[in-house]
Amino acid sequence: MSKVKHFTRIKTSKEFNGVYHRSSKTWHSPYFVLFYKRSEEYKVGFVASKKIGNAVHRNRAKRLLRAHFIENIDLLSQGSYVLVAKPALLSQNFLEVRKTYLHALKKCSALT
Repeated sequence: MSKVKHFTRIKTSKEFNGVYHRSSKTWHSPYFVLFYKRSEEYKVGFVASKKIGNAVHRNRAKRLLRAHFIENIDLLSQGSYVLVAKPALLSQNFLEVRKTYLHALKKCSALT
């Protein structure tokens, strides 16, 4: 059985900027951008700008990213994660995005 990992949400601009700028690893894909910073606790934030579309589209994009994150939660190393959605995310199928997501985690050294 796997150990349940508890994550806190990244909420403030200061927390987001800490992951964006301070020695974090970044991976750009056609569907999202992954920012990963090693730390002693698990934190996560999901971002979808107005470039994605209206509120319905932005919320769907964040739900999709959250689903991928939760599906692979047992594979993740400790750290802070920020996933930024891109417009192509909404037009791609779930399995293709999953494959890209796992590749991004591997490239950022975020897998256990």
